[in-house]
Amino acid sequence: MASSIPRAELERLLFDDAPHGDLTTETLGLADRPGVMRFAAREKMVAALTAEAATILELAGARVELCVADGQSLESGAEILCARGPAGALLRGWKVAQTLIEIWAGVATSARAIVEAAGAVSPGVCVACTRKNIPGVKNFAIAAVKAGGAVMHRLGLSETILVFPEHRAFLQNESLADLVARMRASAPEKKLVIEVRNASEGAAAAQAGFDVIQAEKFSPMQIAELAAATRDLARPPVIAAAGGVKADNARDYVLAGARLLVTSAPYHAPPRDVSVRISAE
Repeated sequence: MASSIPRAELERLLFDDAPHGDLTTETLGLADRPGVMRFAAREKMVAALTAEAATILELAGARVELCVADGQSLESGAEILCARGPAGALLRGWKVAQTLIEIWAGVATSARAIVEAAGAVSPGVCVACTRKNIPGVKNFAIAAVKAGGAVMHRLGLSETILVFPEHRAFLQNESLADLVARMRASAPEKKLVIEVRNASEGAAAAQAGFDVIQAEKFSPMQIAELAAATRDLARPPVIAAAGGVKADNARDYVLAGARLLVTSAPYHAPPRDVSVRISAE
């Protein structure tokens, strides 16, 4: 079972929960007794980080059969994995593996809901999740976002160009056209993205040659205004709706003319519920 997360990160999670062993299991004398543990979906969800959960259980000393793949839509009762081995291994890895799936299945399920809402209007619309996840868990967030069918908006500052108003505060004497020319000369292989706060700013940036106009906290009506203002340009930009995009309004933003939906909403989704049954074998 392939994992996209470095093994050392998974080892760290297991060590953090049981740095000196499982005192309860050891005190009860159960560590060597054979057992079986089954994870199942207690509610509808999109599976995420399942291979990583299986790896954690294997690191603890169990043998694991994985029953689903990340990105798979699960109904209530669907079996996720089955682990066998000594009770000490099962009980040590239990909560870390369960929590990993629950938290990131919540993110994947939320991302899938936005993807499906947007795709119902226009299959070509892309849903991108921002880098505003909890610091230190980027690898897990990326895996969950992908499982949900979305993409990452920006993995970090090093590989994409996105001009914020905060950048322009230092560039007040430079026109947008000059800014575009300078950036294209410096990074000719990159798309140029700019965040704007109203439709007139967006239209001006599009006329200057920006490839993507990121409309921050626009209403669908404002997106429609921006789309109308840029539609007849020789190179119309991609209009990205950002800020406040969720499953219940994704359709409205797409109908208004957004071709990219930028969202942090999945990171705030509640965990999905995974049931765990452990028994002696």
